[in-house]
Amino acid sequence: VIGLYVGIATVGIFAWWYTHDSFLGINLGGDGHTVVSFAQLRAWEDCPRWENFSASPFTAGGKVISFGDSCDYFKAGKVKAATLSLSVLVAIEMFNSLNALSEDSSLTTMPPWINPWLLVAMSLSFALHCVILYVPFLADIFGIVPLSFSEWCVVILVSFPVVLIDEVLKFIGRNHVAKPKYKTL
Repeated sequence: VIGLYVGIATVGIFAWWYTHDSFLGINLGGDGHTVVSFAQLRAWEDCPRWENFSASPFTAGGKVISFGDSCDYFKAGKVKAATLSLSVLVAIEMFNSLNALSEDSSLTTMPPWINPWLLVAMSLSFALHCVILYVPFLADIFGIVPLSFSEWCVVILVSFPVVLIDEVLKFIGRNHVAKPKYKTL
């Protein structure tokens, strides 16, 4: 179930950025990217045959991403969508590490601070991710761009449900799955 959610979230945020300019009221259109239909996104390779398609330049960090050919929007222009997708994956894995504190116990009974080293590792992982996002030459090497505050809010909103999903699975495991009975010899 968790793996399915990870796949849906990472691919979903990529597609969402292309097809919407907001997420739960959070403005994603402030960068000026061109919103396309899901049908256009699915058939992006047909772009040269589309009549009157025009992709607007958009901002990413301090850079303006522009295109000589509007159809490059689906190639060079995917840098923001790919960065959102990667950031969601990083955040999901950090949140999922909280679930690994216990196979059965809820985070309410075994809180994250019970393992301070895990919190240090999570903090370092997020910090390193931010370094590659916000140090320009590293961002260029990794082919990603800086995210705005509103984009980070979307990343957290899309990533956090992995904690809730695992809490529900732990609850079901604790309360509705028969415990194995061991025979004594």
